[in-house]
Amino acid sequence: MTEIGSKPDFMSMTPEELSDFTASLGEKPYRAAQLFSWMAKGAELEEMTNLPRAFRQKLAEEGDYRLPRIERKLVSAVDGTVKYLYAMKDGECVESVFMRYEHGTSLCVSSEAGCAMGCRFCASTLRGKARNLTASEILGQAAKAARDTGERVDGIVLMGIGEPLDNYDNVVRFLRLVSDPRGMGIGLRHISLSTCGLVPGILKLADEGLPVTLSVSLHAPDDETRSALMPVNRRYNVASLLEACRIYFEKTGRRVSFEYTLISGKNDGKKEADALAAVLKKGMRASCHVNLILLNAVAETGLSAPDRRRAEEFRRQLETNGVNATIRRRLGSDIDASCGQLRLSKLEQEEEEIRRAQSAPLS
Repeated sequence: MTEIGSKPDFMSMTPEELSDFTASLGEKPYRAAQLFSWMAKGAELEEMTNLPRAFRQKLAEEGDYRLPRIERKLVSAVDGTVKYLYAMKDGECVESVFMRYEHGTSLCVSSEAGCAMGCRFCASTLRGKARNLTASEILGQAAKAARDTGERVDGIVLMGIGEPLDNYDNVVRFLRLVSDPRGMGIGLRHISLSTCGLVPGILKLADEGLPVTLSVSLHAPDDETRSALMPVNRRYNVASLLEACRIYFEKTGRRVSFEYTLISGKNDGKKEADALAAVLKKGMRASCHVNLILLNAVAETGLSAPDRRRAEEFRRQLETNGVNATIRRRLGSDIDASCGQLRLSKLEQEEEEIRRAQSAPLS
């Protein structure tokens, strides 16, 4: 597990590892179970009132409790979607989005502070990647959201800031922690992991025994267009990516879904719809689903979304070609609920404050 600093990151520990850690502090084994339960509820150390004060003091002094802090919170007046900007202990910030549906709630979480993948249309990658998040920092987003809303998180989507498979070990540890029935107990079949297409990570994940839904950001049916939008395609092209997805499906039995962001004039025509259907039917040779997404415009990219009519035409063309597709309902439209923008705004604000301080006259 990733350690930041020299102290043990005890929120990233499994109950068994936590038992060894608390024993090293002179506590009985049942204290580990109490601590694990409290952390899954997003509690601060001082709130863990059934733990002895001396034990909590030891945890604060000899361990590192990496529970995020809610830096900013936006609530949609349209549909109640909640967007959080979380501050980590070292000052790095990430975002998550709490969404309500008829069938339950879902939380989109971040896996990295920033992103190194360089996708042209994404706000999360504009300042590059600062660092990986620890398993505790990913778990903490879910625990804090559940605590703040007072609602159970029924499902998780690893689709926030960062590429989950670029932070493989911490993400897999998070999956095991968040699904542990002694903690948050969120079923793995209710968790989706989104990737831009890191083929080795997909193949490795297929052997983990974790039945999560793989959601692949495809966004173009051919290598030329996809490489222009997503630099990762220059290393793992469309054919190799779809082969990895087919293997994932065969090993896990879990249907793969494909994310396709519609970008005006780039990938949203009938020709692209026909090509997408053809490449999926050839590459997957199994049932798959396409989630069409209207681009959430980011000023710095210069890209825009097509109108809803054109998106519907694209969807119908896919279905005419035998590929199931839906247009994703956009939640939190009045709060820019797509991830990356709040973090970017905060970074820009901090840079402006530094510039002002540097230009201020000396007194």
